[in-house]
Amino acid sequence: MKVSTPFYTLGIESSCDDTAAAILCDGKVLSNCIANQEIHKRYGGVVPELASRAHQSNIIPVVTAAIEQAGIEKKQLNLIAFTQGPGLLGSLLVGSSFAKSLAMGLNIPFLAVNHMQGHLLASFIDHPQQQQPPRFPFLGVTVSGGHTQIVLCKAAFDMEVIGETQDDAIGEAFDKCGKIIGLPYPAGPSLDRLAQQGNSKAFTFPIPKMKGLNLSYSGIKTAFLNFIHKHQNKDPEFVEKNREDLCASLQWALVENIFRKIEQAVKETDIDRIVIGGGVSANSEIRARLLDKAKTDQWTVHLPPFEYTTDNAAMIGMVGYLQAQSKKYSDFTAIANPRLGF
Repeated sequence: MKVSTPFYTLGIESSCDDTAAAILCDGKVLSNCIANQEIHKRYGGVVPELASRAHQSNIIPVVTAAIEQAGIEKKQLNLIAFTQGPGLLGSLLVGSSFAKSLAMGLNIPFLAVNHMQGHLLASFIDHPQQQQPPRFPFLGVTVSGGHTQIVLCKAAFDMEVIGETQDDAIGEAFDKCGKIIGLPYPAGPSLDRLAQQGNSKAFTFPIPKMKGLNLSYSGIKTAFLNFIHKHQNKDPEFVEKNREDLCASLQWALVENIFRKIEQAVKETDIDRIVIGGGVSANSEIRARLLDKAKTDQWTVHLPPFEYTTDNAAMIGMVGYLQAQSKKYSDFTAIANPRLGF
C-alpha cells in the first residue's frame, strides 16, 4: 500500500500589525505563532511606519518559533505561502521579501496569497470542531477592521464580491465608537464584553439604507458620536452611567446592518451556506445570530475557531496548500499589492 508523503507549508502573514507564521501538514495546523505589536495602543490605531519596522524585528523569531513548535526542520518544507495583499505596503513588503528569500535559499516554490481569501478559506482548516469543510457554492462574509464584504464563493479560487461597505468597515466602526466612550484600542473585544451585560434596546441608532447588497457604517458612527456629545452636555457622567447599555445598543446596530444584507443575499442567490471570517467574526452577537438562523431557517453556518478569526498565518498556509494542489506556483513578478482584490 502506497503511503502519502506529508506536505509541509510555511504560511507567513504580515498585512497589518501582527507578524505571524504557521506550519501546516497538508490541511492540519502544527503551529500558529503570532507576535503582536503593543506599541500601536498608545496611538489608538496602527501606525504604518512603526508596523513595518516591528515586522522586520519579529519575522525571523516568529518563523523560527513556528518551525520549532511544529517539530520539523526547514529542509522538510515543501512550500512557502505569504500574504501578497491587501494591507499596508511596508508590512507586506517585509513578509513577501522574507518569504521569497527563504524559498530561494531552500529551493522550494512559493505562493502569493490574497489575504481576504485566507479569511474565507480558514474554515477549510482541519480542526476538532470542524465536522466537514464548507461546500461550494457558499456566501462568504468578511468582517474585520479593514473590510466588510459579502462574497459569492463558487470555488476556492473563484470568488466575486457582491456587496461591500462604501466607507468604514465594521471593525473600524467598533474601534472608533469604542474610543468615543473611552475604551482602549482595539475596542471591539471590550465593547463586546460590556454589551453582554447591557440592554440592546436601551438606545436606538439608525441603520443606513443602501442599494443592493452594499452597506455603510459611517452614518452609524456619526450618529453615535452626536448622541454621546448631546447627552454628555446635559450630564457629564452619562457614558459612565450607561456604558453597558450603550455598548449593547451600538453592537446591535452594527451587527444588524450587515445581518440584513446577509439575509438579502441569501434570498437573492438562493444560497443558505454561510462562511464568515475576519476579526469581527469572533463577536458574540454576530455568532449568536448566525447560529440562530441555522436553527430557525436551516442555514448551514461555518464559524472559524477564535484563533483563526484575527489575522493569522494558518489561514495563509491553508490557501497556499489548496492552491498548490494545482501546482501553479508564483514567480518573482508577484509583488506586494496593498489594494489586491479578488
